[in-house]
Amino acid sequence: MKNTERFSSRVENYVKYRPHYPDSLIPFLKEAGVLRKDTVVADIGAGTGISAEPFLEQGNKVYAVEPNKEMREQMIKMLTPYGQFEPVTGTAERTTLPDHSVDLIVAGQAFHWFDAPAAKAEFVRIGKPGSYAALIWNVRQTEQPFEKAYEALLHKYGTDYAKVNHKNITSAQIAAFFAPAAYQLKQLQHAQQFDFKGLRGRLLSSSYAPESGPQHEAMLKELEDIYEQFQVNGIVKFHFLTEIYLGKLEA
Repeated sequence: MKNTERFSSRVENYVKYRPHYPDSLIPFLKEAGVLRKDTVVADIGAGTGISAEPFLEQGNKVYAVEPNKEMREQMIKMLTPYGQFEPVTGTAERTTLPDHSVDLIVAGQAFHWFDAPAAKAEFVRIGKPGSYAALIWNVRQTEQPFEKAYEALLHKYGTDYAKVNHKNITSAQIAAFFAPAAYQLKQLQHAQQFDFKGLRGRLLSSSYAPESGPQHEAMLKELEDIYEQFQVNGIVKFHFLTEIYLGKLEA
């Protein structure tokens, strides 16, 4: 399956159950001097619009670039009320945006799907002189017993979880992407709580979770067992570190 098609059947669960970003994200970018009221943002791999919405709420112009038809249609449905929203059919390697048209390029939960050298060249092309890129991930923590059990479930049943996990992106790869400029890493605390319906939807929003067949049924049975073991008043909790790799774009 092409990377651009992996989430076509998972849009509903993605919208409902994927984590958003912490409220402290926008203040951090403002304090870092890369986000102002007139900043033009390109959100690359914008998905269903989760990463674009905080910028639209600030009144920024946002080009939301997404190759997947189903996700893009959902994004349009959700974000069209924002006057500064412009959906774009494109990829990280070919955004179709004009040369030197944006100030800040954002990739939320998406950079690990890109061809990094080709994306870097494209980002430099569409970025204005002095533009920045912010590569952002909600990194699920695995220290607590519930989170350890959930991680083990993914390794057991995920079709290619180990291969496509964004944690495979190394600091050396990040450094190479921003080179010759340096980058900074900011980590923000974040959390998400679920009842069992939400936990099930969160799992099935993942591209590597089997959607049918014996493995699907066994996975959901084990998920329910994990939930029953660790729920408190019907709720389980994921902890996240939202990681923001921020740097200037230089050829």
